[in-house]
Amino acid sequence: MKFKLRKLNIPKWKKKTKSNPKSSEPKEMKSVIRQKVEYGLFAAAVMLLVAGLLYFSPNVITVSNTVGDKELPISCVSTNENKVALTFDAAWGNEDTQTLLELLEKHDVKATFFVTGAWIEKYSDAVKAIAAAGHDIGNHGETSTNMSQLSRKEIETELKTVHEKIKGLTGVEMELFRPPFGDYNNDVVITAKACGYYTIQWDVDSLDWKDYGVESIINSILDNKHLGKGSIILLRNGAKYTPEALETVILGLKEKGYELVPVSELLIRGGYHLDQEGRQVPNN
Repeated sequence: MKFKLRKLNIPKWKKKTKSNPKSSEPKEMKSVIRQKVEYGLFAAAVMLLVAGLLYFSPNVITVSNTVGDKELPISCVSTNENKVALTFDAAWGNEDTQTLLELLEKHDVKATFFVTGAWIEKYSDAVKAIAAAGHDIGNHGETSTNMSQLSRKEIETELKTVHEKIKGLTGVEMELFRPPFGDYNNDVVITAKACGYYTIQWDVDSLDWKDYGVESIINSILDNKHLGKGSIILLRNGAKYTPEALETVILGLKEKGYELVPVSELLIRGGYHLDQEGRQVPNN
């Protein structure tokens, strides 16, 4: 007789272990936690990088034209130097441009001329003369239109059209822009900045366009309560009495101790912000 041995199922004794709550987490939860950790490490690295850039390059991302919820143009500049800037809007007429240039040269003054696209086309020789004399040339828009009524794309077209005309005619890469009639909104300032422009207004207006006479222009500038260090003065090259008043204005400003410079020299380069009056203020 043959006997068949049966395999006995002897139970194995397992060692009791404490339960680990983490081992019971679903795989999805572990993945979420891992992602959060990785994101936190990435965010920390970015913050350290930005802090390093700000430390070693203090002018990075420190330019602001925003005051409250408004984007403002530059109306004047905060400076300890006795400097002011004469600016001329050239949108119509050319009869007196040469006279103005001669007076500026006589008194060794560099100014800033803001020109429209139409003016460039009609008076290209005058534009060349302005550039050759070493004055700033600024963008005054392709057409004399209220830019606050335009879309951002239309504003961009206005700026770029004039930019290319001046570049082709004189080789100058403009960086200064004054909206026609001083009319602007947030879109105008933002679009100009995106196109590489400083938007420039004024804090002293000669009111020469009103044709009140020579004395009116002189007094509107020299006796203006806003006249001070860093002022930007507005004149028009086509106004009736401006050529006759200009020499006295220049001499009067110099007697007050001011050096007359183009806007490009007056501006703060690098980090700045604007106060509620549109004054450009350095950040440090």
